[in-house]
Amino acid sequence: MKKLVLAVVTAAAVVAAALIPSGPPVQAASKGFGSAVSAVRQTAWQTNSSVNALAIAGNTVYAGGLFTRIRPPGAAKGVRESVRTYVAAFNKTTGAPTTFAPKLNGAVYSIATSPDGKWVVLGGDFTTVNGVKRSKIAKFSVATGQLAASWAPVVSARVKALAIYGNSVFLGGAFTKIGTTVRNRLGAVTLSTGALLKWNPNADDDVYAVATSADGTRVFVGGPFETINSRDHYSLAMVNSTTGAALSMPAAALIPKPDWDCTTRVKVITTSANRVFVGNGGDGQGCYDGIIAADSTSGKLVWQSKCLGANEALKVIDGWLYKGSHAHDCSQDGSFGDGTGTHFLLTQSVANGKIGPWFPNTDADQNSTTKVGPLAFAGDSTGLWAGGDFLHVAGKPQQGLTRFSSAPGGAFPAVPKAPALTAGTAKVTIKFTDVYDLDNITLTYNVFRGNTRIGSYKYNSYYWDSRKSYTVTDTGVKSGQTVGYRIEVTDDRNTVKSSTASVKVH
Repeated sequence: MKKLVLAVVTAAAVVAAALIPSGPPVQAASKGFGSAVSAVRQTAWQTNSSVNALAIAGNTVYAGGLFTRIRPPGAAKGVRESVRTYVAAFNKTTGAPTTFAPKLNGAVYSIATSPDGKWVVLGGDFTTVNGVKRSKIAKFSVATGQLAASWAPVVSARVKALAIYGNSVFLGGAFTKIGTTVRNRLGAVTLSTGALLKWNPNADDDVYAVATSADGTRVFVGGPFETINSRDHYSLAMVNSTTGAALSMPAAALIPKPDWDCTTRVKVITTSANRVFVGNGGDGQGCYDGIIAADSTSGKLVWQSKCLGANEALKVIDGWLYKGSHAHDCSQDGSFGDGTGTHFLLTQSVANGKIGPWFPNTDADQNSTTKVGPLAFAGDSTGLWAGGDFLHVAGKPQQGLTRFSSAPGGAFPAVPKAPALTAGTAKVTIKFTDVYDLDNITLTYNVFRGNTRIGSYKYNSYYWDSRKSYTVTDTGVKSGQTVGYRIEVTDDRNTVKSSTASVKVH
């Protein structure tokens, strides 16, 4: 029987294999992509400025931020715009805007929806809604879009973060009072009436992020603060959801305290099942920008990622942690290094934090106030919505808002080059170069002589890798024959083909 010999010209395949997360598979099945959502952006409306917050209730996606106008997909700024003052809502399935259009007089920085899907709460800088006084926070009916008439807590300054569990609405921000009662940067009111609750963790500086555990017994808070209830809890704390008392959270000790070279602070927190995920952003070269995954009951570390590039948005969907950041160096985690560009959108395995198969990208508007790209995520098993200060998605104009679907399809692999052929005596050596796929790591390379497949191989690749080459020796040919070869690459759903190269066998 004639033999087919394969040789690896470069040895990076072993390294790539080591980066594949355990747990969720990275190899595409029939859906065509390896993580929970595809890297192919779906049609979405745009905003004329940054989206700071996103939340979902039923089939409605709420977006809040600095924008005052929205416009259709593909429309240039200023063209076919509709007025939406700092908040808008969209159909989750189609991406089209709804009629929800309250008039706010200030920016929105946080949005939370009630677990029963009946209410949406906005937080920010505004002081009126539809001409009615609302001090930094407002509640709306999801069903009618109407402002809740009698729900009117008075918060003294910006509400930067919101979370709802049961009948409790947890607030974080820059405020020092709710009503006439002192509440330093953290407080809680009832969802039903807006009445102030006793919950009072008392942070000594601003709070940027608030999230509740799945069972509602704990609240996780993050920001540039140093103390909670006058005790040392730098930047991250796990507190009792009823009393506000800080609980032991061993994983928090991994966040370095400020020194002359570095100040880092928690910027985003999300929870899923029995895990809490905490993302930091630091000032200073090499300053900590990592992600901590911890047990949401014990507070003990599960894993830590140390990529450089501040984290702004996190969301768990079906075993994957999606992150919006300006990651530029993940060599600390055994992945891409500096010089490969800024990777604004990535996913990591919930199981171990390893980077998974999802590589779309945005940019960051350098004329915005934030200049960081993605700022907010919302999603579920149907897909992921991303908002921020970006102007482009996948290299094409798309301002402020984009979305990705879990519907089958996915990105196609890049088209491979025609193989390089070397004729020998009754044999041909075929050399081909790998390609990448924006939502798969593992690809299958089929080598064809004419219409006969002579070999099939699986390799792992990331688009930031240097391209790797492989050689196959075909001994199933005869001297004097002229034969043609091509490479077909598939992610198990989408297939691309190289052009054919031909050679005469010696």
